[in-house]
Amino acid sequence: MATALAAKQRIKDIVFEWEGKDKNGKSVRGEMRAGGEAMVSASLRRQGVMVNKVKKRRMSGGKSIKQKDIAIFTRQLSTMMRAGVPLIQSFDIVARGSTNARMTRLLTDIRSDVETGTSLSAAFRKHPLYFDALYCNLVEAGEAGGILETLLDRLAVYQEKTMAIKNKIKSALIYPVAVITVAFVVLAVIMIFVIPAFEDVFRNFGAELPAPTMFVIGMSKIFVKYWYLIFGLGGGGIYFFMQTWKRSVKMQKYMDRVLLRVPVFGDLVNKSSIARWTRTLSTMFAAGVPLVEALDSVGGASGNAVFAEATEKIQKDVSTGSALTTSMQATGVFPVMVLQMCAIGEESGSLDAMLGKAAEFYEDEVDEAVKGLSSLMEPFIIVILGTLIGGIVVSMYLPIFKLGAVV
Repeated sequence: MATALAAKQRIKDIVFEWEGKDKNGKSVRGEMRAGGEAMVSASLRRQGVMVNKVKKRRMSGGKSIKQKDIAIFTRQLSTMMRAGVPLIQSFDIVARGSTNARMTRLLTDIRSDVETGTSLSAAFRKHPLYFDALYCNLVEAGEAGGILETLLDRLAVYQEKTMAIKNKIKSALIYPVAVITVAFVVLAVIMIFVIPAFEDVFRNFGAELPAPTMFVIGMSKIFVKYWYLIFGLGGGGIYFFMQTWKRSVKMQKYMDRVLLRVPVFGDLVNKSSIARWTRTLSTMFAAGVPLVEALDSVGGASGNAVFAEATEKIQKDVSTGSALTTSMQATGVFPVMVLQMCAIGEESGSLDAMLGKAAEFYEDEVDEAVKGLSSLMEPFIIVILGTLIGGIVVSMYLPIFKLGAVV
């Protein structure tokens, strides 16, 4: 009974920040977890500290927790556990060091659960928004095998590699999307404000305008008259499309298949999916998770519905006794190199190492693909924008050239 009451009391503990002076009159400050300000003051007085100020740490607000925050936390927790720091103390240190109030609250909740006897994996499973099945399964395997710090290190490496791939793909897309957006805004400004001014000038010429000029003026009239519909439908259409893509499973599967077939960019998506698939399976298998159970997390981690469906088929085949390489080959989505490395890994008993090498190879391939895509997109975008803006400029100056020829 006393133990249960003590556990409940620890859950209610709040983090307080305090300032004061020690026995030598030197200013000191710190943090303390306690049930109230009076307990903090009493504890500090017993340590010989003259308390000047005690305040509860503000825990409201804060930025949303991102994958980067979880990756940093995993790396910090792994490092401290390798250094021999106890688990509860490690959580305290990481929570105090976090600049995100929401992350601090999350770690405090997990710490409280662990402190009351809940396993670390079970505490993580209470927060599926931040810790997926793969994360929790690896932590559970680490707890069962007594190698939690090793698996946390592997988890940190896995998350860092996965984030690096995502960031590289995003960086490859940011430039063209930004340029296209700015180009559309500039084009709209020209159509709405600049072209009408030229039209007023051309009206006084009294001569028939060239066809390109008439076309541009016609487009300008449409922009001037229906600008709110163009911007509204354009923005609304993009928003609706993105929301449908995010929420509809059918739409996600369709777009994932389309993305793999897009020239140039599809190759990048394919390589990144293979890299994440092999990296995830390597990490799970190295942690001692049985192959059939490991495949539960692999498909979703690939980030592509085509690979997720292929993984389901592989899992069914493997569960009936088929070899992994044979099952992978039957799906038709994996390249020959990956199949050969898996075959070597199965024969030599080093499947995790061979999958890891395949992941490293395709991660390097993603790097090269991103560099090539960036180099290819720049001249392509310049040609398109030059043709578009240059065509408008030439169309507007054609009547002036004709007038000069007549004069």
